[in-house]
Amino acid sequence: MITVHHLNNSRSQRVLWLLEELGLPYELKRYQRDPTTMLAPPELRAVHPLGKSPVISDGELTLAESGAIIEYLVERHGNGRLKPAADSPDWLRYTYWMHFAEGSAMPPLLMKLVFDRIERKSPLLIRPIAAAIAGRAKAMIVTPNLKRHLDYMESELAERPWFAGAEFSAADIQMSFPLEASASRGGLDASRPRLSDLLARIHARPAYQRALEQGGPFKLG
Repeated sequence: MITVHHLNNSRSQRVLWLLEELGLPYELKRYQRDPTTMLAPPELRAVHPLGKSPVISDGELTLAESGAIIEYLVERHGNGRLKPAADSPDWLRYTYWMHFAEGSAMPPLLMKLVFDRIERKSPLLIRPIAAAIAGRAKAMIVTPNLKRHLDYMESELAERPWFAGAEFSAADIQMSFPLEASASRGGLDASRPRLSDLLARIHARPAYQRALEQGGPFKLG
């Protein structure tokens, strides 16, 4: 039995979604973020030394990292589903987007989250200075990179309905988290209709809805 160590409002939501798409049975163990720090609880360190989510257990195996988990589940339990054939022209795109999600798309989104919090939550005495530094960093580095990535993703969807090609795949599940994060931070507006449409189609999938029922409300700040 596969066990998902599920942290609320985290990347583990897409692991639940993948399992629902594949129709695989699993056990869910829930963990809650600290309401003040928003960090994972220390109990997760008993599962994996980094103390983060997602983590799955499958028999004697304990595996962390979203991309590794998704690839493992598709290869080990997918029976050829949710991935292009290795000799198809979609295979390289599939592999590319599986890595792009965390390697390229998420870093500027994470930086934006950090600098936004510095602007809002620095101690009052230093808040004006901290906000000025954070604002400058966003203007010089974060916002241009974020725009470049989102524009690139939007342009790629002009060629095909899903990231890897004509068919929905696990690459779309992996890419869903940067899309969710972008939407929560104002990045999916009228200038990016294809990304907005893709996210709407993702949300409408029955397996996505079932994963929400299992994992609970999903909201990225």
